[in-house]
Amino acid sequence: MNVVIELIYWLENKVVIEVKYVEAINDIHLAQTLTHMKLGNYKLGLLINFNTLRLKDGIKRVINGTL
Repeated sequence: MNVVIELIYWLENKVVIEVKYVEAINDIHLAQTLTHMKLGNYKLGLLINFNTLRLKDGIKRVINGTL
Protein backbone atom coordinates (compact mmCIF):
# COMPACT_ATOMS: atom_id res chain seq x y z
CA MET A 1 0.00 0.00 0.00
CA ASN A 2 1.35 3.43 -0.94
CA VAL A 3 0.32 6.04 1.63
CA VAL A 4 1.05 9.71 1.04
CA ILE A 5 0.51 12.29 3.75
CA GLU A 6 1.14 15.95 3.02
CA LEU A 7 0.94 19.01 5.26
CA ILE A 8 1.96 22.54 4.35
CA TYR A 9 2.79 25.28 6.87
CA TRP A 10 3.67 28.92 6.36
CA LEU A 11 5.68 30.37 9.25
CA GLU A 12 5.79 34.10 9.96
CA ASN A 13 5.54 34.87 6.22
CA LYS A 14 9.17 33.76 5.89
CA VAL A 15 9.40 29.97 5.56
CA VAL A 16 7.30 27.29 3.87
CA ILE A 17 7.48 23.91 5.61
CA GLU A 18 6.12 21.00 3.61
CA VAL A 19 5.80 17.75 5.56
CA LYS A 20 5.39 14.45 3.72
CA TYR A 21 5.37 10.74 4.40
CA VAL A 22 6.45 9.25 1.08
CA GLU A 23 8.81 6.52 -0.12
CA ALA A 24 11.39 9.06 -1.29
CA ILE A 25 11.59 12.77 -2.11
CA ASN A 26 11.72 13.25 -5.88
CA ASP A 27 11.55 16.09 -8.41
CA ILE A 28 7.75 16.41 -8.29
CA HIS A 29 7.90 17.07 -4.54
CA LEU A 30 10.55 19.76 -5.04
CA ALA A 31 8.43 21.31 -7.81
CA GLN A 32 5.37 21.39 -5.53
CA THR A 33 7.35 23.11 -2.78
CA LEU A 34 8.82 25.64 -5.20
CA THR A 35 5.34 26.38 -6.59
CA HIS A 36 3.99 27.08 -3.10
CA MET A 37 6.99 29.29 -2.42
CA LYS A 38 6.59 31.25 -5.66
CA LEU A 39 2.86 31.76 -5.15
CA GLY A 40 3.44 33.10 -1.65
CA ASN A 41 6.63 35.00 -2.55
CA TYR A 42 8.70 33.01 -0.04
CA LYS A 43 12.48 32.66 -0.36
CA LEU A 44 13.09 29.68 1.93
CA GLY A 45 11.38 26.32 2.29
CA LEU A 46 11.90 23.03 4.08
CA LEU A 47 10.73 19.77 2.56
CA ILE A 48 10.55 17.12 5.29
CA ASN A 49 9.93 13.42 4.71
CA PHE A 50 9.08 11.44 7.85
CA ASN A 51 9.46 8.07 6.08
CA THR A 52 13.19 7.77 6.90
CA LEU A 53 15.20 5.96 9.54
CA ARG A 54 16.84 9.20 10.68
CA LEU A 55 14.85 12.43 10.41
CA LYS A 56 17.89 14.43 9.29
CA ASP A 57 18.08 12.24 6.18
CA GLY A 58 14.58 13.36 5.20
CA ILE A 59 15.10 17.14 5.37
CA LYS A 60 15.70 19.09 2.18
CA ARG A 61 16.28 22.86 2.16
CA VAL A 62 14.72 24.62 -0.84
CA ILE A 63 15.62 28.15 -1.96
CA ASN A 64 13.52 30.26 -4.32
CA GLY A 65 15.98 32.53 -6.12
CA THR A 66 18.71 33.92 -3.86
CA LEU A 67 18.65 34.64 -0.14
